[in-house]
Amino acid sequence: MRPSSRITLAVSLLFALLAVGTAGFHFIEKWPWFQSLYGTLMTVSTIGAEPENQLSPSGRIFNVMLIFAGLGVVGFAIGTLTHAVIQSELGVFFGRRRMEKEIAKLRDHFIICGAGRVGRRVAGEVAARNLPLVIVEQDPGKAKWAQEKNYPVIVGDATNEAILRQARIEFAKGLASAVTSDAQNVYIVLTARGMAPDMPIVARASEEAAESKLLKAGATTVISPYTFAGQRMARWLTRPHVQRFIDLALSSLSDGSLDLQIEEVRVAERSKLAGRNLMEADVRQELGVIVLAIRHTDGHLEFNPGPQRQIVPGDFLIAMGDSQKLKDLEGLAGV
Repeated sequence: MRPSSRITLAVSLLFALLAVGTAGFHFIEKWPWFQSLYGTLMTVSTIGAEPENQLSPSGRIFNVMLIFAGLGVVGFAIGTLTHAVIQSELGVFFGRRRMEKEIAKLRDHFIICGAGRVGRRVAGEVAARNLPLVIVEQDPGKAKWAQEKNYPVIVGDATNEAILRQARIEFAKGLASAVTSDAQNVYIVLTARGMAPDMPIVARASEEAAESKLLKAGATTVISPYTFAGQRMARWLTRPHVQRFIDLALSSLSDGSLDLQIEEVRVAERSKLAGRNLMEADVRQELGVIVLAIRHTDGHLEFNPGPQRQIVPGDFLIAMGDSQKLKDLEGLAGV
């Protein structure tokens, strides 16, 4: 029986015992209802004060039966509550231990600092892609959200090197600093950059003045939610069809309503695509995939590359298509 069912049963038995005791004293001893309830409480609690000492022979027999019933019901209730408390504490303990073991095995994962509105959205997007993640949150109340979602979470200050080391930053694939304070984000970026010099770091900035500070601290990219919201609102006013397409593409990435994905695919040294141009590769005709851009090895991002653009090993193809076709492209690029 589940703990909640046992607690419900124990409470029901206690109320039933009080009701039977009150009715018994009322009809046997002719006491008023309140006095009968009082006498029942005295008996069940084993205090035994007045008015039980004034019982008739029939009332004493009933009282003996009530005492034994009360001992059983009260004992059951105490045992149930004790079991529920112990089980809850053990559940929390073993759940924490299980999570610690899970975090200790993380590799190529993403660290998300902050479980506020932005951090939760980041975690949801990463989890939707079935990628490993760990959340670092100082506020236990916000950390509870991550626990309810079964996300690995560390309750602590992300500016602390020990906490980031516990999040296995040396094995992480990237870090998002999404706490509400710009100053704290700067400290997080500084700490993380010192521990992982080559790791991509994305930081949130509430104020425009904080963007340059975060970049100087070592952030790879700085995102301002307010700037993004303003741009999105402007597009809805001036270019609604463009914004509708962007929303459709982004929503399909998040909820899977459409099998439309945008992925970056790295071209390996021995890939069949290496050394060929886009016309020769003809991934659009063969796979039904559209190459939107190419990120070259020197970091230059070329949008809408022409058919004669050569594909070089180490390039990243930014491509759009359904999930299966993109997997086929990954296989072709990685051979």
